[in-house]
Amino acid sequence: MPEDIIALALSEDIGGGDVTCRWFTPPARSARARIIAKQDCCLAGGHVAAEVFRRVDPALKIGILRSEGSALRAGDAVLDIAGSSASILTAERTALNFIQRLSGVATLARKYVDAVKGTGTVILDTRKTTPGLRVLEKAAVAAGGATNHRTGLYDMVMVKDNHLATGTTLEEIQEAIDRAKSADPALRIEIEADSLDQAVSFFGLRGVDVVLLDNMPPGVMREAVRLRPPNIRLEASGGITLEAIREIAQTGVDFISVGALTHSAPAVDFSLELTAMESPD
Repeated sequence: MPEDIIALALSEDIGGGDVTCRWFTPPARSARARIIAKQDCCLAGGHVAAEVFRRVDPALKIGILRSEGSALRAGDAVLDIAGSSASILTAERTALNFIQRLSGVATLARKYVDAVKGTGTVILDTRKTTPGLRVLEKAAVAAGGATNHRTGLYDMVMVKDNHLATGTTLEEIQEAIDRAKSADPALRIEIEADSLDQAVSFFGLRGVDVVLLDNMPPGVMREAVRLRPPNIRLEASGGITLEAIREIAQTGVDFISVGALTHSAPAVDFSLELTAMESPD
C-alpha cells in the first residue's frame, strides 16, 4: 500500500484538523456507514479507501464487501465502516476520491478489454498517469482486465521518435541495442516506427522485442503484421478510440496501448451513507 500517497491526500484535506467535526460531532457518538456505488461500474480502490479509514482511526471496524475488479450495479455496497462518527466523516471525502477515480480507470479499461474480446489482442496502459498516482492507477487498469505496460523509464527500453530525431542510423541503433542487452540480457526493448518502411527496417535489428506502430491506418498495420518476423511483436498506439479499437485489433497486432485509460477516465459516482448507532459492533 503506497502509504505516502494516502498521507498526502489526508494532509491536504484535513490540514490542522476537521473543524466541522470538532464543533458539530460529539467525540463519543458512533455510527455505521456504507460506501455505495451510484452507477454500474468496475470496482477498483476499495482497499485504498479502507486504508484511508484505518489511517484516520485504527479503531474503526471496516468490512470490504466486494473484491477488486468486481462488476458493480448501482446500489451495491463495497465497504462497511463502524465506529466514531467523527472519524468516518473526516475520512469520507478522501476515501471517496480514491475509489471514484480508480473505479473510473478500471471501468474504462474493462470497456476497452470487452471491445477486443476474441481477437487475442492485449490492451496496455501507458505512462500517461496522474503524477503520484501511477501505482494505484496501474493497479486499477489491471482490475479492469487490461495489462500494465512498463512502470517507468527504468524497467523497459522504449526508443521513440525523439530519441532518434538527431539522425541516428540503423547501425547506431543496433550498437546501442547490443550494449543494452549485454548489460542486461533480460531487458525488453521496444522501438517506435512512424511508417511501414521504418517498421520494416526495424524488423531486421537484433534484440528488438516489440515494434510500436505509431498512428498508422489499419491497412498499414495489416501489412506490418504480414511482414514482421516471428520473434517480433507489434503494438499499435496513437489516437486509439473505443469506437475504432476492434478494427485495429482485427489487424493482428499483439498489443494496443491506450493512454486514455488513465488520462481520460471519468470518475465513477460513489456515496457514503451513514446511520447513527449507540456503539460500534
